[in-house]
Amino acid sequence: METENKKILLVEDDPNFGTVLKDYLAMNDYNVTHAKNGMEGFEKFKKDDFDLCILDVMMPYKDGFTLAKEIREKNAEVPIIFLTAKAMKEDVMKGYKVGADDYLNKPFDSEVLLMKIKAIIQRKATDSIADSKQFEFEVGNFHLNSKLRFLTYKKEDSIKLSPKENELLRMLALHKNDLMPRELALTKIWRDDNYFTSRSMDVYIAKLRKYLGKDDGVEIINIHGEGFRLVVKDEVDN
Repeated sequence: METENKKILLVEDDPNFGTVLKDYLAMNDYNVTHAKNGMEGFEKFKKDDFDLCILDVMMPYKDGFTLAKEIREKNAEVPIIFLTAKAMKEDVMKGYKVGADDYLNKPFDSEVLLMKIKAIIQRKATDSIADSKQFEFEVGNFHLNSKLRFLTYKKEDSIKLSPKENELLRMLALHKNDLMPRELALTKIWRDDNYFTSRSMDVYIAKLRKYLGKDDGVEIINIHGEGFRLVVKDEVDN
């Protein structure tokens, strides 16, 4: 997942720690805005669009929980990570109740924070793709109308896909020539991510491969442990 130009709002009242963390994230290609307290953080949040917020919990003037509530009132989707020196269960629960996506106790490994940021931004991006309203797709010599569940090869008669075949192919088409994460399809289509739903999806992938076999330029590739790619070779070559 590209991190370059992703905007992060960092709200941290410890000036030394805040500066070090800002510089570390900037070294990893994030565009970081640093606010030194909750009031300043909210003013900066209102003036820009951020891809993720990192909020210290204990701050003067306005704590992280209060700031998170205000942020959530303006933007229900922006990811929030809390930083805290307190490891109390009540604080963790309170953080999740006001809309936290993740939580880190100080001191923490900066690489762990980096991994969490990447995972959250990746998840938000794939969720937004999966929620797309697009329903017609060109896949090589195939045309998919996911509203009617018709898959058509050239001038041949259309195949009527089953609901799950249709949703799976639509999701693959939305990620065409890119990774479609396995867990995304399982949670969006099967509403569960476990061994049995995973095996069920493999069966549907095999069915789709059979349908798409008419076009040598179209292939569903298994990315081991991660998901699938619907590859249209002419488009990749170009």
